[in-house]
Amino acid sequence: MSPMLGSATITEEWRHLLLERAGGITTVTLNRPDKLNALTFGAYADLRDLLAELALDGQTRVLVLGGAGRGFCSGGDVDEIIGATLAMGACDLLDFTRMTGQVVRALRECPFPVIAAVHGVAAGAGAVLALASDFRVVERSARFAFLFTKVGLSGADMGAAYLLPRVVGLGHATRLLMLGDPVDADQAERLGLVSEPAEDGRADAVAAALAQRLAEGPALAYRQTKALLTAELDMPLGASVEMDAATQALLMTSGDYAEFHAAFTGKRPPKWEGR
Repeated sequence: MSPMLGSATITEEWRHLLLERAGGITTVTLNRPDKLNALTFGAYADLRDLLAELALDGQTRVLVLGGAGRGFCSGGDVDEIIGATLAMGACDLLDFTRMTGQVVRALRECPFPVIAAVHGVAAGAGAVLALASDFRVVERSARFAFLFTKVGLSGADMGAAYLLPRVVGLGHATRLLMLGDPVDADQAERLGLVSEPAEDGRADAVAAALAQRLAEGPALAYRQTKALLTAELDMPLGASVEMDAATQALLMTSGDYAEFHAAFTGKRPPKWEGR
């Protein structure tokens, strides 16, 4: 347990999510299968708060994000969010839209890899949750859709206009965010949205195997790689090279770096401690 938690307590039960922990792997499942895991205000808030807790508790080496039932996530709930926002004032609306963005920031800034196990539909906010993950394991029949313009809103929602061009390029991102048309798994793979394909019904198993590989690997090296991938998106080359140099010098003092050398010279697999 991290000493940085102060007097805050760890949440034992989450109302809108299913949470499982085993061997450094935390599995979070969106749990509204009857609604294709459409997000509510509470689900957004739980994701934001859970990611903050996991980033501090020191027990998670990798997180798998999935959806119960027939799909990953169909986006914001039409009645519980879109209907409700029509009656909100500007201050409440800004609080809500900032909260959705905080979820994406938490996914990008949490100190462990995040794997999205995508089956069925990943639409609207669900597509952005997958986009913000570090790895996307995608079943052959899955489809993505960035639907924001289809409800009369900007396609630049929850950081999508920042992240998507960096994954698929500006031209493809413009088409996907402007038109909001569905993208099947084959096309998503060609565009670079798919990290690892999976046969139908196998996304969870493939994601679990990848999570196990990451959980058994050098967690500190993964943590710093993720941090630099995010931080250096907007840096000039000189600043990026300097940040790389400082990070490598720091990691050269780590136990994992010494362990690699000991394992190599001892002709055995390394035992990564993540420190």
